[in-house]
Amino acid sequence: MTCIQRLCHDKLGISSLGILLIIMLLGIFAPLIAPHDPLAVNMKLRYAAPSLEYWFGNDHLGRCVLSRLLYGIRPSVLWVLVALVLSVFIGTVIGFIAGYFKGWVDAVIMRVCDVMLSFPVYVMTLAIVGMLGVGLENILLAFVLMKWAWFARVIRTSVMQYTELEYVTFSKAIGMPSHHIIRKHILPVTLSDIAVVASSSIGSMILQISGLSFLGLGMKAPNPEWGMMLNEARQVMFTKPELMLAPGISIVIVVSAFNFLADSLQVALNPTLANEKKPLLVKMNVKFRGKEVAK
Repeated sequence: MTCIQRLCHDKLGISSLGILLIIMLLGIFAPLIAPHDPLAVNMKLRYAAPSLEYWFGNDHLGRCVLSRLLYGIRPSVLWVLVALVLSVFIGTVIGFIAGYFKGWVDAVIMRVCDVMLSFPVYVMTLAIVGMLGVGLENILLAFVLMKWAWFARVIRTSVMQYTELEYVTFSKAIGMPSHHIIRKHILPVTLSDIAVVASSSIGSMILQISGLSFLGLGMKAPNPEWGMMLNEARQVMFTKPELMLAPGISIVIVVSAFNFLADSLQVALNPTLANEKKPLLVKMNVKFRGKEVAK
């Protein structure tokens, strides 16, 4: 059974993938789907309850919460995916160079990665935002500058185990160019590892973006973003809790879906992990006979 077939048989993984695809499509086509202008202010509808016209109600400025939620998918999820792709691309290139050529090249690159990883992500993000100013683009730039080193170290470890295989050694012995060996022999077998690493990191990046936006360091008002929507609704969290539930539940759903998808990918790529996740009682074959328990 291939990796794709194993993933297709994983109901949780397929369901998570379907949810993520639907959410991304909603974000891409938000201008066509959103029932109202997310920036339109109508103080007559301030804190209005949900209705047939405004399904999720209105916020403190009378703006449509559902429309802002749909438009908020772009900075909260789609732009984070762009930052993730850039980080993974840079980390993959550098990780391949370090893992394949080894020697002094690997030593220099790994020392640079050690320096980058010695600083906490949040501290460096705050430092970059302090120098460049508040804004989502600056936070995403900080993520790219800080995340590539972690991806490079992980991917370099994966590459090093494949460079020792016999067919790679044989390709080097017959004088095959390095770029050809990497493209034909090493890149295809490491793509699965790259996919797992990327999918397991996107959830934490979304939480970090939402957390920084909640603190007022991300998307600038009045543009919608889930973390900012939480911040705007916190003043009425006890009287109008539904204003916080909409963006909060959205964040939980997206992050959980990415985490479940990462677990499913890992199991699909390494079927032996599926046995480790079985309940303990299933493995022990417990039999009850009166007061005696035979294992």
